[in-house]
Amino acid sequence: MSKKAQFALFSPQAGQSWHQLEERAHRCEKLGYHSIWLVDHMWTRGMPDLDHHECLALMAGLAAKTEKIRIGTLVICNSYRNPALLAKTLATIDHISNGRLEIGYGAGWMDEEYKAYGYQFPSMGTRLKMFEEGLHIMKAMFTEKRATFKGRHYSIEAASCNPKPVQQPHPPITIGGSGEKVMLKLVARFADRWNCPAGYESFEHKFNVLKQHCKDVGRDVNTIDVSEQLLVCIGKTEEEVEQKWKMAQMLKPFITTGIKGTPRQLVDELRKRMAMGITTFTIFFSDFAPPPTLELFASEVMPAFA
Repeated sequence: MSKKAQFALFSPQAGQSWHQLEERAHRCEKLGYHSIWLVDHMWTRGMPDLDHHECLALMAGLAAKTEKIRIGTLVICNSYRNPALLAKTLATIDHISNGRLEIGYGAGWMDEEYKAYGYQFPSMGTRLKMFEEGLHIMKAMFTEKRATFKGRHYSIEAASCNPKPVQQPHPPITIGGSGEKVMLKLVARFADRWNCPAGYESFEHKFNVLKQHCKDVGRDVNTIDVSEQLLVCIGKTEEEVEQKWKMAQMLKPFITTGIKGTPRQLVDELRKRMAMGITTFTIFFSDFAPPPTLELFASEVMPAFA
């Protein structure tokens, strides 16, 4: 059975007040978007003076103020929080939302942020090992009565996490990344969703690598939802699209794999991606998602996939 398409909004909280973010979440909920995704950064790279709310507190606030839309972060940085405490916090947010939490989780990358906040910034290999241990701990906290784990970087001893999440066995875990030796192996072992940042050209190869890792661990790859973080430039006319596309050229690296077009053209582009196996689209609108853009996509693109 083929999977149904899901459309989500990638919504970095850069320069937005709480009230603006709340209004955006309400609008997306009303329009039928599947979910809204924040980012886990202390500031926006290159623009440190912009307002930028912390993601976990923001997720809890949005969870309390909405009813249907799912709430996630692409992605929570493992390095910034003890993974056992993170699991406890996320279980609480799942209760606040009545089971609408999406967990996007990653190893971390923004070195200047680590240094500014006093975190060690170890090698990529070490961060990946820490991330793997974090995944073990998170799943244990969600599913075991008393969680114990002894790793090289983290250890917990008979740790309780009550109440357990509303979603059983746990909220969906999304892992983003395309590293073939480590990250895709972790996707095969731990993820409910793979968020592919690999780009349109290399997607088939990366997906085949993931399929092999799933085979190696005895898992059906079809139990993993595949999402793409996708730049979308939408306009009512081709002239409007081209004008917006010129303005979007600064949005690297998103622009290299983004799509542009009128609603009908975008439907065709999205169907091509679905044929490849992508079913969830976490959309970063090229004009930063003002209400008319959110409404145009919801009214003229999403119904084609209902």
